[in-house]
Amino acid sequence: MKETPFSELPPGEGFVFPGEFEITAVGRAGVGLEERVPALLADADGVTVIAGSRRLRPSREGHYVAVSVGFSALSRDAYDGAHRVLRADPDVRYTL
Repeated sequence: MKETPFSELPPGEGFVFPGEFEITAVGRAGVGLEERVPALLADADGVTVIAGSRRLRPSREGHYVAVSVGFSALSRDAYDGAHRVLRADPDVRYTL
């Protein structure tokens, strides 16, 4: 089965699985989210982290950090599981 990147889908097509996505976890700075977010995703069922895809964006005041990671998900359940595993971490305020 050939995967279609989300950016190549016609408007209104929604998610296609398996597929590649990006997830962003936002939380307090200085608590190790930069390393923990990719590690948590790597342990999630049906999810594969895309090597070299991690991006960091600190808040203006430096109190928070957004950690974005590219990943592939085999199914909608795997995609939802990626959000669940990150939201279960007490240092993650929310995911996008």
